[in-house]
Amino acid sequence: MEKILVLAHTEADGTLSKPALEVIEGARALSGDLVLGLVGEKVGPLGGVNKVFVVEGPEFAQGRYATDAAAAEAICRAAGASIVMAQGTSRWMRALPGVAQRLNGRTDTHVMAFNGGCATRWFYRQRIEAVLTRGERPWFLLLDSGLPYKEREGEAAVERVAVNLPPLRTRVSGFAVPKTEQQTIRPDAELLLVAGAGWTKKQKDGQAHVEEAAKLILGFLAASRASLGSSKSLVDLSGEGQAVLPFLSHLNQVGQTGATPRHPKGLATCCHGEEPHVVGWRFIQERRAINLDANCGWSRGKADVLYVADAFEVMAKLNQMLGG
Repeated sequence: MEKILVLAHTEADGTLSKPALEVIEGARALSGDLVLGLVGEKVGPLGGVNKVFVVEGPEFAQGRYATDAAAAEAICRAAGASIVMAQGTSRWMRALPGVAQRLNGRTDTHVMAFNGGCATRWFYRQRIEAVLTRGERPWFLLLDSGLPYKEREGEAAVERVAVNLPPLRTRVSGFAVPKTEQQTIRPDAELLLVAGAGWTKKQKDGQAHVEEAAKLILGFLAASRASLGSSKSLVDLSGEGQAVLPFLSHLNQVGQTGATPRHPKGLATCCHGEEPHVVGWRFIQERRAINLDANCGWSRGKADVLYVADAFEVMAKLNQMLGG
């Protein structure tokens, strides 16, 4: 049985994110010889693993290639693991391929599952499923989120690893984020509401009602605590000089050319429902859609329930029922 190392970096508050915990849980099911490597400004204890290698200090608080790569390399050499698993964050996606090169290993990204020495991932925008094996070791696997996690008790042996950092040429001075009026992306929400371009088109009275659409969508998000997704066509309207919903950005985009959400339930509104959009919904367990066209793409086996109705009227009624 191969020795598995799980690498994780802490968040700003010193805790581990849900995707990091999911990777740890997935690795537990694969090997009894599981070790954990933690990187961050301050690292707390975590039960349920045999041993924890820790690299901590103010230099490791923020993501930086030089510090992250040096910390990961030191942990990998100390652990001596043949399989290295980590969450597919931008921080690890940037650093770990370089670490694999230093250790003469190999890297695979966007892995969905790993079992029996085989890694499963999707290619070509989620349309092709591949099963990969490699003979080279160490093998670095960067996993996408979506695994279950259970809290475990117990204390692991902790070993602090010293890191010789190179001269640092970069400094983290802050963060730049897209301008949005409020938080609309909630990865842990039970429901994903997807808005399509139909919200900004002319309605049955021959006029567009963008302000009303924005009010209805934001009201539903506030009342239901749902997360908001968007089709590419709606996100791109700003570049075409058309009226847009001001709280949307490309971070909201889901589907073939956007994110692949994993919420338990999804509700599509004013979306065409054809294959590129539904492909991004493959991990959503229950799909529902609202569309005035009874013959739209959602009615062709792509939605569990299709409401043939006006999305404006349906959302207004839902907000009334939710007290929004």
